[in-house]
Amino acid sequence: MSTISAPTPPNATLTPRNIPDRLSLGWRRIFQRWETLLLVVAVLIFIFNAFASPYFLDPWSLSDATYNFTEKAIVALAMTFVIIAGDIDLSVASIIALASTAMGAAAAAGLGTPAIVVIGLGVGILCGAFNGFLVTRFQVPSIVATIGTMSLFRGISYVVLGDQAYTKYPSSFAWFGQGYVWWVITAEFAIFAVLSVILGVLLHKTSFGRRVFALGNNPVAARFSGVRVERIRFLLFLMTGTAAGIASVLLTSRLGATRPTIATGMELEAVTMAVLGGVNILGGSGTIPGVVIAAFVMGLVTFGFGLLNVPGIVMSIFVGALLIAVIALPILWRRFARRRA
Repeated sequence: MSTISAPTPPNATLTPRNIPDRLSLGWRRIFQRWETLLLVVAVLIFIFNAFASPYFLDPWSLSDATYNFTEKAIVALAMTFVIIAGDIDLSVASIIALASTAMGAAAAAGLGTPAIVVIGLGVGILCGAFNGFLVTRFQVPSIVATIGTMSLFRGISYVVLGDQAYTKYPSSFAWFGQGYVWWVITAEFAIFAVLSVILGVLLHKTSFGRRVFALGNNPVAARFSGVRVERIRFLLFLMTGTAAGIASVLLTSRLGATRPTIATGMELEAVTMAVLGGVNILGGSGTIPGVVIAAFVMGLVTFGFGLLNVPGIVMSIFVGALLIAVIALPILWRRFARRRA
């Protein structure tokens, strides 16, 4: 902020003034951002993996690495909106299971690939709408509602399948989870990239995104400012349901089979990606670029573990510890800063 100085006397000697370099301040602000730190971590993990395994830098190995995070990251992108708005959706993995079960039943009935994909997306949308209806119409807290539907949706899958599996999918259906759009660029990764751009613009460049942030910071003030709070919350749960439907199509296509245990634990990994990407678990702040970088970080770590033959249970421990750390460390840091002040 500029200030008005007194007039310079006629005989006074003019001394040069140091004017702050706005470009340098801009760069300093960039280096202080959480996304920049995450990007540095991603580069360090990439370098470590390159030295740890001679197969890591192969283009096809890097292409395979994207399978470790794309489906989860698509769910995390939608989860970002919900968490910023002050809610949470813990039923996304169960939605994936139910949508996959519906697709498997459709394939067993002899339906083609277009119908199977539409059914998978439709089930995801309906489940998201059901969650949104519970939260907005009956005012059930989102964590309670989605814990309930988490058990409900997966329970339906267990009732339908039991200990059986659907495996008779059309050969053309495999393209979504195993195909390539160009060279080593998988169809899954291409879909994730497109969704990242679309949702990034929606959150950061539109009035809808500003309303989501306003809702997460102060829902009462947002309501009095004319924001249609319940409508936005419903749309956000519809978004997570749709993202879960997309992830179900990709995951089922990649595995080529449906079991009631499919995508177990994916909801925690999606939340971890969002929080690691800088989304405040209490709502009100977060960025899509941060979540995208966090997805790469987690994907590179899990792929590196796989190349080093690290057991899957160790990966689960790592994800759990990471979730605790990224939630607890900012709280501890703020307490430390207040004590120093």
